[in-house]
Amino acid sequence: MRLTQASLAPLLCLLAACGGGGEDAQKKGQQGPPEAGFVVLRAEAVPLVSELAGRTAAFETSDVRPQVSGVVQARLFTEGAMVTRGQTLYRIDPSIYRAAVAEARANLANAEANLTAQQARADRFRPLAEIEAVSRQEYTDAQAAARQAAAAVQQQRALLDTAQINLRFTNVPAPITGRIGRSLVTTGALVTANQAEAMTMIQRLDPIFVDIQQSSADLLALRRALASEGVVPSSAEVRLRLEDGSDYPQVGTLQFAEAMVDPQTGAVTLRARFPNPQGLLLPGMFVRARFSQSTAPAGLLVPQAAVSRDPRGVATVFVIGPDNKAVRRNVRAERTVGDAWLVTAGVRAGDRVITEGLGRIEAGQPVRPVPAGTPRRAPAPQVKGGEGNAQAGAAAR
Repeated sequence: MRLTQASLAPLLCLLAACGGGGEDAQKKGQQGPPEAGFVVLRAEAVPLVSELAGRTAAFETSDVRPQVSGVVQARLFTEGAMVTRGQTLYRIDPSIYRAAVAEARANLANAEANLTAQQARADRFRPLAEIEAVSRQEYTDAQAAARQAAAAVQQQRALLDTAQINLRFTNVPAPITGRIGRSLVTTGALVTANQAEAMTMIQRLDPIFVDIQQSSADLLALRRALASEGVVPSSAEVRLRLEDGSDYPQVGTLQFAEAMVDPQTGAVTLRARFPNPQGLLLPGMFVRARFSQSTAPAGLLVPQAAVSRDPRGVATVFVIGPDNKAVRRNVRAERTVGDAWLVTAGVRAGDRVITEGLGRIEAGQPVRPVPAGTPRRAPAPQVKGGEGNAQAGAAAR
């Protein structure tokens, strides 16, 4: 019995070695070509969205200044409230201007009375001049005096109108409709008609402007793309991201771009107009504007996971060839659109770009293509080494 077991030991070792080698070969045969998850490229219209910094500006701004001099008798508005055009904001002491109106009215009455007398004298001299009872010169002088009296009436009427206008200006009105700021003068303050300081300021905030800064280099690149690269202009819709990171719910429209570059910043100002019914946007706020100035009509979007770059920065992708072999291609990917690269050269519509399993794939290697997102197939169960040795031992016994 001992001799038999000793003679069978080499045989058992040989069987175990043969069993292990067969297991490795079987494992390699089961693996085969690696799976390659792919997406099929399709040409589509891709808006080229830009996100630029901007600041809000009031749609209308008006400084309220006095047009006559005097002492402020009353302030007739609530600071920070909405005011309408023509609403009285301040009242200036009108005493002097009422007196000026009365004086102008009396001067007008005097001029009108003088006109009546001069016109009657000229009318009486007319028949007398025809019969030569008075000289022609006297009649001419009477007519000239009547015309001078009429001109004096017009002059005094204009002075009366001026006095009445000045009296009306003692009630300082709101020039525009909007939200009024704080008052910069108090009751009892002396104001003058030509003063530089404003009494208050009114801003119209609905709608509101957003001034966006774009570098002149980007603007030149956009114009070249529109002229030569098949890119077409996009709609003028603009969306905002506020300072706290939230999105502004209203959509604005791009109005115009200035025809000059700021020499200090090298940027061009674009102006967008937004509705602001809730007054959420205030002048001077910093915002981020997102809008599309152009659209690639036949753009190809490649998932970012499929694009890699070599040490020189050249972008490459793996494409499944006709014989199901991985083919490496250099592509031109200069900008991202969401979670994908916009590729403008190196691939075309219909290509199958590998996005999954790239760590197991090399150029020229056969692959087993499956649509991206397909669940991986579970590997076949394999025989453990211990069980194989047991089986070999049983066979030997």
